[in-house]
Amino acid sequence: MKPIHAPVVCLVALLLTACSASGQSASKPTGEPGTSQPAAQTPNPSTAQAPSKQAASAQSNSGLERVLAEMDKTAAGFRTAQADFVWDQYQKVVNDHDQQKGKVHFRRQGHEIQMAADITEPAKKYVIFSGGKVQVYQPGIDQVTEYNVAKNRAELESFLVLGFGGSGRDLLKQYDVKYLGTEQVDGINADKLQLIPKSVKVRNNVERILLWIDPARGVSVQQQFFEPSGDYRLSKYSNIQLNEKIPDNVFKLKTDAKTKVISPQS
Repeated sequence: MKPIHAPVVCLVALLLTACSASGQSASKPTGEPGTSQPAAQTPNPSTAQAPSKQAASAQSNSGLERVLAEMDKTAAGFRTAQADFVWDQYQKVVNDHDQQKGKVHFRRQGHEIQMAADITEPAKKYVIFSGGKVQVYQPGIDQVTEYNVAKNRAELESFLVLGFGGSGRDLLKQYDVKYLGTEQVDGINADKLQLIPKSVKVRNNVERILLWIDPARGVSVQQQFFEPSGDYRLSKYSNIQLNEKIPDNVFKLKTDAKTKVISPQS
């Protein structure tokens, strides 16, 4: 896959990604206070630690299977999704955050996944992904920038459906998936997954992904996409609605004959 232009990554690859997951601290030997025999306090690795690791592994596998099954269930009946969003793009080289807010829509149209984003802050902007191209419309200057992404369409759609209609089993085909337990996201006790792309070409753009899945609905309430450069995008979704009717005009730009259209990739 060719390197994806920044606006495509920001809008189509659904907002690239953030904070590193906190690591677990190394376990310390335990024993009764006041003892002068530390060696006796250290558990035997072949006995005490092994069952603990096995139990943790079994719990992790059980959690992952449960989350994937819920995502499969949601994917089977998926038609549309819409949500309010807050996207926070971090650029390491300048140590700066760029935050955008708005509403995003997804729908399955035949064999195609379409996306429309209505960005309301800090500046009005519309983004449409449909028919093998991405269109970015800036009303302030009355200009549409079009990106032909037909060659990368499958890869981009695979990002789009992460947590929004994508099958849990399909995740296992494209990523090494690890269950990281549960974490509170805006009052939801979400299941946290770590995804490492199996494709080296994909990892050149997206090194690692974190998903927080609402266990009740099988959809993503938060995402983090990490780039090799250290840049990331943290995406938060709220007021999520599934399988509600979305008007066709949501996926069409409201332009006129005076609107300027440019195609940087042509």
